[in-house]
Amino acid sequence: MIQHQQLAFSEYTKLYDMIVPKNNMLRKMNELVDFSFVYDELKNKYCHDNGRNAIDPIRMFKYLLLKVIYKLSDVDVVERSRYDMSFKYFLGMTPEECVIEPSSLTKFRKLRLKDMNLLDLLISKTVYIAIENKIIKSKSIIVDATHSKSRYNQKTPREILMEYSKELRKAVYSIDESLKESFPKKVDNGILEDEIEYCKKLIEIINKNELISSYPVVREKLNLLEETVDDDIEKLKLSKDDDAKVGHKTYDTSFF
Repeated sequence: MIQHQQLAFSEYTKLYDMIVPKNNMLRKMNELVDFSFVYDELKNKYCHDNGRNAIDPIRMFKYLLLKVIYKLSDVDVVERSRYDMSFKYFLGMTPEECVIEPSSLTKFRKLRLKDMNLLDLLISKTVYIAIENKIIKSKSIIVDATHSKSRYNQKTPREILMEYSKELRKAVYSIDESLKESFPKKVDNGILEDEIEYCKKLIEIINKNELISSYPVVREKLNLLEETVDDDIEKLKLSKDDDAKVGHKTYDTSFF
């Protein structure tokens, strides 16, 4: 059952005014964006007359927004919301409130949001509202009646794995560059299965080094790569638009 989000009373709420600046992006987004559209989009994903109350879907969706904005794993976005007051404010939590279990967030995005188009819709709608309210300023987002950008240029699962593994290696090198010699040889044959196998080997080696893997900058990148590998990889794949054609806005620029 969907339980509408309400601001809980707490004697510690005033801490937010002391700690979270007025110009903080998450504060501005929370105060100016009406997230009630999430209820409408997800109402068919919940049973309304049976079972215990679910965690508020707006809060769960906000967790996913934080994941996207800060590029964090389920484990790390929940952990950071434990102590980051701007995260707690954005999530509609009281300062002393306990966070959810990371597994709850994993289940939400895997079961409630099986349709990746729905997640795209919700995030796009949030960005649109944020732009309307001048929270986000961008000159690169243009949608008119003549064309819109296709999914042709979206990253493949292999490219996502390559990006995350690169970020993990860079985090390790910032601490001890000599570990480069112990890492497996990178693959570049375009085969997704081989990229997954490479990432597994990289994860195993870093996990065995307790000193390096204990650094927060490494642990966050490690958790994100582990989560990506463990997830159903097919859910990361956004199908290419086979009907996309090349269009031109100017003589020397083009788009799909």
